[in-house]
Amino acid sequence: MSITIAIVEDQPEMRESLAEWLGAAPGMRCVGAHATGEDALRRIPGENPDVVLMDIHLDGMSGIECVSRLKERMPQVQVLMLTTYDDGDLIFDSLRAGANGYLLKNMPQEELLQALQQVRAGGAPMSLQVARKVINYFHQTGKPSEELRQLTNRESEILRLLAKGYLYKEISDQLGISMSTVRTHVSAVYEKLHVHTRTEAAMKLAERNT
Repeated sequence: MSITIAIVEDQPEMRESLAEWLGAAPGMRCVGAHATGEDALRRIPGENPDVVLMDIHLDGMSGIECVSRLKERMPQVQVLMLTTYDDGDLIFDSLRAGANGYLLKNMPQEELLQALQQVRAGGAPMSLQVARKVINYFHQTGKPSEELRQLTNRESEILRLLAKGYLYKEISDQLGISMSTVRTHVSAVYEKLHVHTRTEAAMKLAERNT
């Protein structure tokens, strides 16, 4: 049976080219092509594709937010990010949102077809540059469990809230402490874990829990 695919891409030429090419590719069938995340959320559940190709930078809702919301509605759907950006934060934010793979738009068409087949079979395809960044990240993380043990109870509590996506104001309200105190604790968490962003801190926590 053909692999059914929906596309979320804001550039008209790219969207139309992908839809036409995939519609003609052996074993593939394009069931929808959408310019925005909002449109994708309305239409993709009815299209019920096997795989969604998702751009990151869209007008309005980001591709990462769209992945998260789409996965809530359709946990079985496989999502491949297809973007020009290989920024580390975007990669990990996409994976944490529920993406099943991360591809760069400059990859050869044959490799994209293979990636679609792989993700449909349960794999997690990534472009070579992206895979290297993921591997390097885990090589650099050291021993997260030892680093996490250095955190105070309050710092651990704040780290868990950060990993869930809470904003500083929400953490302040949840714990009954000032925004200034939240920032002080977050700075201490980053220093002890040797990280610079919320995503890197969350990945340290996730790595301990795997």
